[in-house]
Amino acid sequence: MKRLVFVFAFLSVFFCHVVSADTLTDTSKDVSVASGSVQSGSLDELAGFMTGSFSSAEQAGADPENFKDIRLEIARIWPQRTDGIWLYVEQAASATLDKPYRQRVYHLETLPDGQYKSSIMEFKSEPLQYAGEWKSEEPLKTLGPDSLVLRKGGAVILTCDGAGKYAGGTIGKECESKLRGASYATTKVTIDKDGILSWDQGWDSNDKQVWGAEKGGYQFKKLSSPRATK
Repeated sequence: MKRLVFVFAFLSVFFCHVVSADTLTDTSKDVSVASGSVQSGSLDELAGFMTGSFSSAEQAGADPENFKDIRLEIARIWPQRTDGIWLYVEQAASATLDKPYRQRVYHLETLPDGQYKSSIMEFKSEPLQYAGEWKSEEPLKTLGPDSLVLRKGGAVILTCDGAGKYAGGTIGKECESKLRGASYATTKVTIDKDGILSWDQGWDSNDKQVWGAEKGGYQFKKLSSPRATK
């Protein structure tokens, strides 16, 4: 059962209230991907670190009792938009890469205080029809934000340490979860050029952990450089 904890944990973060994606507040209309060098401590750098292919195989090999071999694919979408940066996310067990158990869209924005916000979106229609879209030259080209719904309370707020590391998580108890007796869910994330560390946990009304990894988060090592999109 421990080896299945992560799968359930990631899915449960998204059992939050939903609102239309087109109700998002645009806080970063001045953001665009620069053709030159990427500034350290910037939305472009954050998106670059997040884009690519990732694997937890190394961690799973070292501790198979607590971690599974999970693959993560993140691709840039809709680069013409000026309301932040949009990313398509697929997550699957290494044995069933053609059947991702998690498909989401992240909307990255720079907040007025200099922090970064990653809002989490879900497809209105059956997501499996888009499985493998990360391989396309223009992923999800025929879709737009109106094809998505926002998971309220699931957004991750990140701060850069000035040395190329972004860390943060969800806010308080804002993300509701009813999975396995939970009252709310939390996510802690650290992102840098080498990969993504993500730790999801569920808590009951007495703030007792009821699901999620106990030893630490999943370590997704980056396997490839970001792919250019047209």
